[in-house]
Amino acid sequence: MRSQLFELEGFDLSDLPQDCIAAVISLTSPRDACRLSLVSTSFKSVSDSDAVWERFLPSGLIPSSASLCCSSKKQLYLSLCENPLLIDGGRKSVQVERGSGKKVYMLSARDLSIVWGDTPTYWRWISIPDSRFEEVAELVNVCWLEIRGKIAVSMLSPMTHYKAYLVFKLTTGAYGFQFHYQAAEVSFGLVGAEVCKRAVWLDADRGLRQMVPRRIGLLNRSRYLRLRLQTANGGDDQYPKGRADGWMEIELGEFLNDGWKCNDGELEMSVLEVKGGNWKGGLIVQGIEIRPNLCN
Repeated sequence: MRSQLFELEGFDLSDLPQDCIAAVISLTSPRDACRLSLVSTSFKSVSDSDAVWERFLPSGLIPSSASLCCSSKKQLYLSLCENPLLIDGGRKSVQVERGSGKKVYMLSARDLSIVWGDTPTYWRWISIPDSRFEEVAELVNVCWLEIRGKIAVSMLSPMTHYKAYLVFKLTTGAYGFQFHYQAAEVSFGLVGAEVCKRAVWLDADRGLRQMVPRRIGLLNRSRYLRLRLQTANGGDDQYPKGRADGWMEIELGEFLNDGWKCNDGELEMSVLEVKGGNWKGGLIVQGIEIRPNLCN
C-alpha cells in the first residue's frame, strides 16, 4: 500500500527514477528511511540501497577494513550503531545514534587529563573485559580529584544538542564519595567561554542511606530506599544512572552545536572534587561520552 505522503494532486513519487527517489530519501533520516521502506516493494529497494545509506554514514571516520566486513552500507551503518569504532590509536571511540545518524564519541581514560594519573600511589591503569578500551583508570587514593577532557567542536554533528557524561564504576570497597562529603563539581562547554558548573554526587546509593529517617523500621526502610533510588534515577541528573552496558554515568553538562558560530573551537569537560579534602578511592573511569540529546 502506498502512503498518501507520496501522492500529490495525482502525482505519485514512486513514478520518479530510482536515483531521484534515493536522493530525496537520503535528505531525511535513518529512521525515516526505515519507515519509507514499508511503503512499497519499490520503495524498500531504494530505501535500503547504498546510495541512501552512504549519506547517513559519518564521513572520514570509517576505515576500508570496516566496510569490507559488511555486505551493504545499511549493514555498516547498523554495525556502527551497535559496535563503537576505535579511532585515534584506540584513545577514542565513535558510533552513530541509530535513529538520527548523529555522531557519538567517547574519550577513553587515556585520552583524558587526570591529575596524578601516572602516579601509581594515586591511580593505576588496569584492563577489564567490559571496557571498550584497552585500559581504564582506577583511583587508588587521592584527596584531589581532577579529571578533564577536550574535543574539537568540528568533530561533532552540526545543529545538534549534545550532553557529556562521565562513564565509571565504583568498586565494592569504594570510599570518600558519600553524600555528606563535598559534592563533585562538573562542567561542559567551550574553552575560553563562561560555562555552567553544577554539583553532582558519584555515589547515589550511599547518599540515600545518609538521608533515611531513623524511626521507620527495617521493612519500611528498605521500601524507602527503593523509592528514593527510583526518584533519583528517574529524573534527577545530580545522581549516577545505570547504563545498558553495565557501567554508570553522570551528566556533566550540555552544549548546542549550532554548526557555524564556534566550529573551530574546542569543548572541555571536567569533574572536580578539590574542596572537601577527604580522601577517596575505588572509582574506575572508562571515559567521557559526548552524545546527542534527542529529547530536545
